[in-house]
Amino acid sequence: MLNKTCNEKDREFIKEAIKLSEKGMDGGFGGPFGAVVVKDEKIAGKGFNQVLSGNDPTAHAEIVAIRDACKHLKTYDLSGCAIYVSCEPCPMCLSAIYWANIDKVYFANTKEDADMIGFRDDFLYGEICKPIEDRQKPFFQLSRDEALEVFTRWANKPDRLKY
Repeated sequence: MLNKTCNEKDREFIKEAIKLSEKGMDGGFGGPFGAVVVKDEKIAGKGFNQVLSGNDPTAHAEIVAIRDACKHLKTYDLSGCAIYVSCEPCPMCLSAIYWANIDKVYFANTKEDADMIGFRDDFLYGEICKPIEDRQKPFFQLSRDEALEVFTRWANKPDRLKY
């Protein structure tokens, strides 16, 4: 369910994300996407899409902002934070938001808006839901027994940190 409650600070943060989307696009860094991570009503991390400038298909605005916030806050756990994005997150960024434990997501444009300008988020959302054998790209499983040995070692590692 979409929560429609927001305040003036939320509007300021989403405007900052939109400004960053424009800055990245106008600077030739990548697509028109920007993001800010906020903790205690202060921006902890900023990012805009840098896919083109960095030759990095993972350098989406949300990923850049999450990395920036983690660096500044000196943690991989962004519990207590919110992220403001100029567009509803793609599957990769949505996953990163969940992995980072970000509490809330505020967005401006929708994934349908992104589709209208040539971004394929809907296609990726569809691929994720398909069984592996029905996906557009072939997947091959190899050396599971050897890989499971490493997982077993991890599961039994007494000093491992849970994240």
